[in-house]
Amino acid sequence: MLLLGKNTPAGGSDTAAIKTVEAIETVEARTEQVARLNARYRHHGATDVMRAALSEAGRIALVSSFGAESVVLLHMAAVLDRAVPVLFIDTEMLFTETLVYQGELSERLGLRNLQIIRAADIPDQDPDATLHRRDPDACCALRKTRPLQVALTGFDGWITGRKRFQSGRRAALDFFEIEKDSGRIKINPLAHWAPEDVKTYIEENRLPRHPLVAQGYPSIGCAPCTSPVAPGEDPRAGRWRGRQKDECGIHFVNGKPVRTGANA
Repeated sequence: MLLLGKNTPAGGSDTAAIKTVEAIETVEARTEQVARLNARYRHHGATDVMRAALSEAGRIALVSSFGAESVVLLHMAAVLDRAVPVLFIDTEMLFTETLVYQGELSERLGLRNLQIIRAADIPDQDPDATLHRRDPDACCALRKTRPLQVALTGFDGWITGRKRFQSGRRAALDFFEIEKDSGRIKINPLAHWAPEDVKTYIEENRLPRHPLVAQGYPSIGCAPCTSPVAPGEDPRAGRWRGRQKDECGIHFVNGKPVRTGANA
């Protein structure tokens, strides 16, 4: 388990300037690499995209919430390489069912490099665990976004489970993206999948579903901010219900959420 605190900035203006130039060059090089990868794998399937990410994109981590559909990418990763680093952020507000599912699924798939990440400054920043009521964006930043940013240090890219059908902002999602602030490559193997594709893959491979799916939770996050979804509702309508929020911020530059999707 990794307890993640604050980053210590490097000192010296010359050093900072050199690092800035290097960062710009890295972003430019990886932007070109992303364009080549998207062109090469435009008509390929999810497994091919993940295989390309692991073999051509440098040091890659799979970031997983062990949520409603996470088993698909976790299974693909286990088939290709069980030693792939899998980063799981324990916000300390997850459903008990999620924690149990994470342990059981990791063992079943034989994942050999699971890294459980927790923020070290939660007791100082949210001592009474009520920040999510006052400022859900700040709570997500504290418990998820910042810990992930620190955990990804040293990786060249990361694999996500985002899909085009999930919200308006994701409608033009490519297999490969570049994070301009970090220079990392973001890989979305399931970008073109429909809900039926997810269901079929899970059934054909006889994979266990998150236990809350059967109870009306098609999208699962932290317990205080996730509610069941009624038939006909957007699958993400149960996330931060009643608030102008539908993303935790992990997928946005500098953690700045954009109001789109079910709760916009």
